[in-house]
Amino acid sequence: MFYHDNQLQYEVTVEEPDPTFARALQQAIGGVEGEMRVAMQYLFQAWAVPSDQQAYKELLLDTAAEELGHIEMLATAVKKNLEGAPVSLADVSNDGNDGLATLAGMQPRQHLSSGLNPLPTDSNGFPFNGNYIVASGNLAADMTANIMAESTGRLLATRLYELTDDPGMKDMLAYLVARDTMHQNQWLELLTELGDSEEPFDVLPIPDSFPDENENQEFNYAFLSTNVEAQDDPGMPWTQGDSPDSEGEFSYLSQVDLEGAAADVGAADPRVYNDPTPQNED
Repeated sequence: MFYHDNQLQYEVTVEEPDPTFARALQQAIGGVEGEMRVAMQYLFQAWAVPSDQQAYKELLLDTAAEELGHIEMLATAVKKNLEGAPVSLADVSNDGNDGLATLAGMQPRQHLSSGLNPLPTDSNGFPFNGNYIVASGNLAADMTANIMAESTGRLLATRLYELTDDPGMKDMLAYLVARDTMHQNQWLELLTELGDSEEPFDVLPIPDSFPDENENQEFNYAFLSTNVEAQDDPGMPWTQGDSPDSEGEFSYLSQVDLEGAAADVGAADPRVYNDPTPQNED
């Protein structure tokens, strides 16, 4: 269950509205790196957490609700940046190239579909896609996905920060960058908590509950070179030495030195008409 109030999580001010920047901000709302993605991701992950891991569920729910607040902040920023935006060619006919450039740089759907308001889309108007969400049911797998999501989200926020000169927008984005810093660290801490040591890699490989004896032991820690010509072991950390999960030792294999297998898939199934040859006529 959720409750709400009428206060933004953090102040959002815009000194000089910029419709082009409003379009860019849409990426942080509905893009693959955006806040809709992490909010939904953390909610669905939380709803899958077993009852005996309530602390993890609370952490995910708290952060999901925070991300919903970030969507509200960004939607407010988009709306403020669209104030006074041109809505017809007549509005810019006497403005010269700057006015035309502004109209060309805007997201048309923000006017045509929502009347100068934010949308649940990315910066090109593509609707938010639920396939962005990772909620596997395995907490370790989900935490690695969350670290990636917060990393790309922070990267996007830093790029947006450099894209604007508006002090209010820089202040809001500095806050979002800071929250991404915290979220990366908290997910890494949870990943560490799931293991038996103080190392975050202790949960690798994911899922670590799969029986080791059922795994092909020849290839589970072998780096496989697919170069058309056989190469010598380059002596890199991923070709020799102990693996980060402390369960194996890296080795180096070249695909051309391995015996392959024929790709024999049999004849075409006549029931689905994949055979291109003409049928026999009596």
